[in-house]
Amino acid sequence: MAREYRRQEAPSPEVPLESFRVNPVFRASGSWHDCGVPETVLLVDDHAGFRAAARKLLETSGFEVVGEARDAQTAIAAMIRLRPQVVLVDIQLPDLDGIDLAEVLFITCPDAIVVLISSRPAADYGPRFRESRAAAFISKSELSRDTLTALLHHS
Repeated sequence: MAREYRRQEAPSPEVPLESFRVNPVFRASGSWHDCGVPETVLLVDDHAGFRAAARKLLETSGFEVVGEARDAQTAIAAMIRLRPQVVLVDIQLPDLDGIDLAEVLFITCPDAIVVLISSRPAADYGPRFRESRAAAFISKSELSRDTLTALLHHS
C-alpha cells in the first residue's frame, strides 16, 4: 500500500516550534484534511492520571475524546471500533513500544493522525521517531490546545 505523505508548514507564531516535532516524511505534500482541525481523539497512555488530565484539557479545548486505552492491545481494539481522527500515543507502554504501535495503527486506519507523546524529549528517540509512521511528537509537558491545533493544521 502506497503511503501518502503530508506537507509540513511552519506553525503559527503563537505556538513555539520547540513545542512539537513533526516527522520529516510528512513534509512532502498537502494538508491531511481540507476541512480544518480534526475533532475526535483516542488517548493511549498507561497512566490513568495523565489520561484524565489530557481528556479534560482536550475536551475543554473543543476536541471530542472518543476513547482511552491503557496499552497497545486496548488501543488497537479501540482504533478499529472508534475510528478516531487523531491518536495520542505514549511511547512507553507496558505491552508494545508506542513507536511500534504507530505502525500498527497506521495499517489499521491510515487516515488517522498518530501523535507520539512522552515525558522525555523527542531527541531521546532519535531516528526511531523519524522513521516511524507517527505524524508528530509532543512532549507531555507541552500538550495544549494551541500546540495540538497548530500541529494538526500543519501536518
